[in-house]
Amino acid sequence: MSNSVPATMRAIVIEGGKGPAAALRAETLPTPQPKPGEILIAVRAAGVNRPDLVQRAGAYPPPPGAPDTLGLEVAGEVAVAAGRWQVGDQVCALLGGGGYAQYAVCDARHALPLPAGLDFVQAAALPETVFTVYANVFEHGSLKAGENLLVHGATSGIGVTAIQMAKAAGAKVIATGRGADKAAVARALGADVAVDTTAEDFTEVCKREGGVDVVLDMVGGDYFKKELDALKTGGRIVFVASLAGGEASLPIFKLMQKRAVVTGSLLRPRSADEKARLAAEVERVVWPWVAQGLLRPPVDATFPLEQAAQAHAHLEAGGHVGKVVLTV
Repeated sequence: MSNSVPATMRAIVIEGGKGPAAALRAETLPTPQPKPGEILIAVRAAGVNRPDLVQRAGAYPPPPGAPDTLGLEVAGEVAVAAGRWQVGDQVCALLGGGGYAQYAVCDARHALPLPAGLDFVQAAALPETVFTVYANVFEHGSLKAGENLLVHGATSGIGVTAIQMAKAAGAKVIATGRGADKAAVARALGADVAVDTTAEDFTEVCKREGGVDVVLDMVGGDYFKKELDALKTGGRIVFVASLAGGEASLPIFKLMQKRAVVTGSLLRPRSADEKARLAAEVERVVWPWVAQGLLRPPVDATFPLEQAAQAHAHLEAGGHVGKVVLTV
């Protein structure tokens, strides 16, 4: 590595291997060594995501070869170059892990140029959610211009990204949130219809709007039957999480009647080549939306790296709108 890269760095570890937010603490660790085809990033900001909370609890182990420390997305400057990148290039990147640190390594193909007009904090809020929404809503869900998308968890990191990306693609968005304040935020972000699920039945609202073509579901549980009821013929339900329950009863006849597709995926276990393909698609399709100002990640709160425990507690509290980001 370059002489300008220190041998050690500050990084966040989970005391005891798993535990509550308070188990997160900063330690001095060896700076990671990039392998051939990898870049080393001097991290300026790192996104905090719900999968990080699940990993911290011991239920989402990193894929083989990935760091066992937390952090799936960062923005910063290239410190050791590879592929298309030169030292000093400003990038944001999707990681297999290790983003909660002063330095992180990633496959050079999984980094994207820092979008014009965004700072490091905003850029660090993009990769995990943008890759997830693009893969699930646009590839698995095949959302097209003129179609209706139902998004749950409208004020979550995934939710705010899905609303903006769907609108940029010319779709109509129906977004749900618990409380009138979250519904108002969803409308401000561009949702055509916002549903306060504490006061309205989202299925009935969707039916009044002519039904939905695609559902982005991060709730699971009892929501599934209601979504199937709201679905148009030939509609698609895409799961990216199951915060209200990992099991759902499937009304098979209704599924057949609607010729519905039920699918879902995880981003982290995908192969390096598949993530590289996805990165290229995101740069081709989504980065122009960012450049046009159609996609701007709302950042709810920032915390210094050493306060990762407070950042996790803030995310777990559930009142956030958009992303939580660590600054380095």
